[in-house]
Amino acid sequence: MPDVRLASPQGRWILFTTVLGSGMALLDSTVVNVALPRIGEDLDADLAALQWTVNAYLVTLAGLILLGGALGDRFGRRRVFVVGVLWFAAASLLCGIAPNEGVLIAARALQGAGGALLTPGSLALIQASFHPDDRGRAVGLWSGFGGIGAAVGPFLGGWLVDGPGWRWVFLINVPLAVLCAPVAVRHVPESSGAEAKGRFDVLGAALGAVALALVTYALIGAGDGSPLVVVSAVAGLAAAVGFVLVEKRRPGPMMPLEIFASRQFSAVNGVTLCVYAAFGGFFFLAALQLQVVVGWSALAAGTALLPTTALMLLLSARSGELADRIGPRLPLTVGPLLCAAGVLMMLRVGPGASYAVDVLPALLVLGLGMVALVAPLTASVLASVDTARAGLASGVNNAAARAAGLLAVAALPLLAGMGPEAFRQPERFDAAFDRAMLLCAGILVAGALLAAATVRRPAPGCRRPECRTHGSVAVPPLEADPRRGSSIA
Repeated sequence: MPDVRLASPQGRWILFTTVLGSGMALLDSTVVNVALPRIGEDLDADLAALQWTVNAYLVTLAGLILLGGALGDRFGRRRVFVVGVLWFAAASLLCGIAPNEGVLIAARALQGAGGALLTPGSLALIQASFHPDDRGRAVGLWSGFGGIGAAVGPFLGGWLVDGPGWRWVFLINVPLAVLCAPVAVRHVPESSGAEAKGRFDVLGAALGAVALALVTYALIGAGDGSPLVVVSAVAGLAAAVGFVLVEKRRPGPMMPLEIFASRQFSAVNGVTLCVYAAFGGFFFLAALQLQVVVGWSALAAGTALLPTTALMLLLSARSGELADRIGPRLPLTVGPLLCAAGVLMMLRVGPGASYAVDVLPALLVLGLGMVALVAPLTASVLASVDTARAGLASGVNNAAARAAGLLAVAALPLLAGMGPEAFRQPERFDAAFDRAMLLCAGILVAGALLAAATVRRPAPGCRRPECRTHGSVAVPPLEADPRRGSSIA
């Protein structure tokens, strides 16, 4: 039984290194959007390259995060966590010195693979190391500090872009990793899953990542009318079918398909796909809109987006408590509708927009909607499956949210009619941004209707989330399997 106490020096070191490691990946998911206009200008990159700068990271992270948790269970959670930290740092260094867009995109894909190793490992180390009496408080501190990191991210990203330059958005990870890895080796006890055995589902992970990559390529390049786009779309769909077949027939699949036999689990993941697709598209385009059209600096644009994260950080725990009392259906219906209203209010944001009059009210309404839905969403996912599969359910839900975000970043510019040079043409971008916001609002309304029709109150005594405080706008929180100490069962 783990016996490290939170108040001990070792306990503080464990909390420090896990927060620092997960914070690296969390920061990267929030700061890069702010840097995109400057990256495009410096590398002479078009909109498709900027989309890939975001999506290359998400493709490998979403495709491999379940496998990353399984590797930690088998080979040691501390070992895989440290490898992930060092891998992430090396890929970040390559991003920071990239001479062109091709190298940057490839490095971002490598960065996502490192994130898939360290992200599930950070929470798993807390679960496996701390005494049961301290574990809940440790998880609360971990998620709280992570939320603070998410809140700081856009401000830090903007400051770096306007100051030393966009390359430091990536290079800053290197000193953080140099600090994190030795502390983990020295102070974090090694642990592994006693039940972890059998072959790894490498084929399933590869097919999932390839399917996401090819479909994303087809969506981003669809405006060109190239035969390669059609081939990529067909191959991507074939890889997706292959993924389903492999997961159905494999003895130890990465994603056991029988988990979707729960109608509630399937329904809540459907809601997840809707809301996080809208969020992914919104935050990708909003950072560009504030700089390209409104004319703000990267620092001003990054700081402007803080209210959504701050509201989630301050109110997510209370939202979870309210949902426990009244059930999840109402919050999961009202929350997306509030978010849709906030997104529609962004239609007021154009040339000469005022932060206090135009931007802030929209972000406050959007943030309140996110507060209403994120905690109940996580609780509903965990309540829809057996406790033994809580870690798996959380991992699948987290991966689904990331996949939804990357597909939205790929598809929204196409559907909104943005051309390759749109981000260099403020008037054209502004018109396309308005069309994209209408699409995002429609997706959120669809999520609300799905929740109203399908989500039900969970049975008494089902598992509740431990990560009550949450500040990430990109994905729902990961939750650990309480029996195995792993965030991915």
